[in-house]
Amino acid sequence: MMIDLTGKKLFLFDLDGVFYRGKENPIKIGGTRVIRRIRERGKRLFILTNNSTDTVTTIRSNLVNFDIPVKGEEILTSGALTAEYVAKTYGRATYYLIGEKGLDEELIKAGLKRTLSAHADVVILGLDRHLTYSKLDRAAKVVGNGADIVASHSARVYMYKYGPAIAVGPIVKALEYATGRRATVIGKPSPLMFQIALRKANCDKRDAVMIGDQVETDIVGARKAGVDSILVLTGVDKGDGVGGRIKPSSTVSNIDDLADYI
Repeated sequence: MMIDLTGKKLFLFDLDGVFYRGKENPIKIGGTRVIRRIRERGKRLFILTNNSTDTVTTIRSNLVNFDIPVKGEEILTSGALTAEYVAKTYGRATYYLIGEKGLDEELIKAGLKRTLSAHADVVILGLDRHLTYSKLDRAAKVVGNGADIVASHSARVYMYKYGPAIAVGPIVKALEYATGRRATVIGKPSPLMFQIALRKANCDKRDAVMIGDQVETDIVGARKAGVDSILVLTGVDKGDGVGGRIKPSSTVSNIDDLADYI
């Protein structure tokens, strides 16, 4: 049974597994119809994505190419929010990066400086599909020399073109285990990303709903933030009992099916 969406003022969407799958050559899942209905109803929306490999500009370009009318300021990525957090917390800090080009670009844009030495203010973790033992070992040495750890998110998997693929969480666990230090996590399931969206929209949590494809990130994160949630079955989780005691408020087969309920 679908929860009442007519009174919701803010719609929060995951990206991978909801609107499209894959990175280099993404495949559209849906989104045009539901986003247009939200616009027609005069409601607000944000994309809340743990994607740290792509910049906001790249993600918006993908969505526009798929005829999904989302604005740049409506896209909140774990990469951009990580850069914002580090700059606010550490100032013009130096960082050692495990991550890809998109995250590096967001960090540089925020006024931070990358280093390859064994000394830095912070070690920043994002998805790195070229991860090596050497990178991980160097990161552990940097932490051992006093650096903090900031992770873009801690999800185990993300929805790749051909199905679920390893995400940042396993990298975070490896570095935490090696160093005995805990990472500060920015993206889902941390409630921080949800709280930022609620604040930007000036919206009460009771008036918002999160739509995503993963129980342990989207649904659990929404619960932590006090927000209703909907699981869409085009991504990682198929509504077959995953997630333990945490359940979505409702389930839907495809993101565009929600247009009929708004």
